Amino acid sequence: MSLLYRPLIARNPAEAHRAATPLELLFDLVSVIAIAAAAAGLHHAVVEAHTFEGVITFLMAFFAIWWAWMNYTWFASAYDNDDMVFRLLTMVIMAGSLTMAAGINVLVETGDLAMVVIGYVIMRVGMIAFWLRAAASDRKRQATAIAYAVGIGLVQIFWIVAFIPLQPLAAPVNYGLFLVGVVLELTVPVIAERKSTTPWHRHHIIERYGLLNIIVLGETLLSGAMSLQQLADGTIDFAFIDVAVSALVIVFSMWWLYFSAEDHLETSDLNRALIWGYGHYIIFASGAAVGVGFAILVDVLSGHGHASLMAGTYAVAVPVALYMVGLWFVRDRFTLKGSARFSLPVFAVPVLLAPLTPVALEGIAGAVALSVISRNCLAHRAHGIRNPGSH
Repeated sequence: MSLLYRPLIARNPAEAHRAATPLELLFDLVSVIAIAAAAAGLHHAVVEAHTFEGVITFLMAFFAIWWAWMNYTWFASAYDNDDMVFRLLTMVIMAGSLTMAAGINVLVETGDLAMVVIGYVIMRVGMIAFWLRAAASDRKRQATAIAYAVGIGLVQIFWIVAFIPLQPLAAPVNYGLFLVGVVLELTVPVIAERKSTTPWHRHHIIERYGLLNIIVLGETLLSGAMSLQQLADGTIDFAFIDVAVSALVIVFSMWWLYFSAEDHLETSDLNRALIWGYGHYIIFASGAAVGVGFAILVDVLSGHGHASLMAGTYAVAVPVALYMVGLWFVRDRFTLKGSARFSLPVFAVPVLLAPLTPVALEGIAGAVALSVISRNCLAHRAHGIRNPGSH
């Protein structure tokens, strides 16, 4: 039984056997509901031939989900004391995430951001309370904690004033204001951490990011299962079997690329951590979008929606390529040497070209599978890793 209240003392960043807690896993479960809502919105938009608006809306919604998850995750890594107040504040943030998920459908249908912003602000107010607790207990990093609390608070005022009373706004205005808000949000940790770095646990953070990546890859497994459901009446259609098999090959390859032998975050340097932490937006968003692409292909093959087969195939190819480039951006260019360093961006090219060939989907699956083999063999040769590809 956790205590009602105890001081929020900074945890030891070198603590042994640090692992994700049940509360953090519950937080991830709530986050995946919001991610699924954002993915469903993208799916609906592309199938109805509103691809541009759908992609922008998805990126906006996913940023809000990912940024709130990321801020909580890094804070918990540094300060989680598992008292009742910590648990309750975490649950407040979860409630905000569910509110945001409920507003995503409204955002997709009408462009109205109000409910998404309300849910987001609830999550961020919870983080302000967390940082004020840290400021009261961690005197050494009090300036950092106050900078976080004040910075987050000021940005929430911007979100509230810019979006809640003025909705619905014209799409270009919404996009522009949202971009300003994104820049402001990303700036807060950069400023706050320069005062004194919070004591986050490197291995704990790597595990937390890996767990979320598994969650977003689950969207693709779900789409593969949807393809096989089309065969439930006993009709054999090799197109749906092809989609299911390709989905499995691609998601297994993406998992293998992510969980490589190389350490994801080999140093606690602030600049390196910011690149790694922020750059994962590309990885997580594209990982979720791959599942959307396969769901679109299922709709196209079953005669639903207005998207073409080419559009459905590119809905898979583009996020797969971005996922590979994202991994290069946050990890491979720092940890690998020689030709291994550029393996993923090189293989992203045939992934993007595959939809133009007669073996479009199979070409994407083959290219990403070959990237796993090539990258691990080249890394093994460069670093002498005994068992390439294992973690």
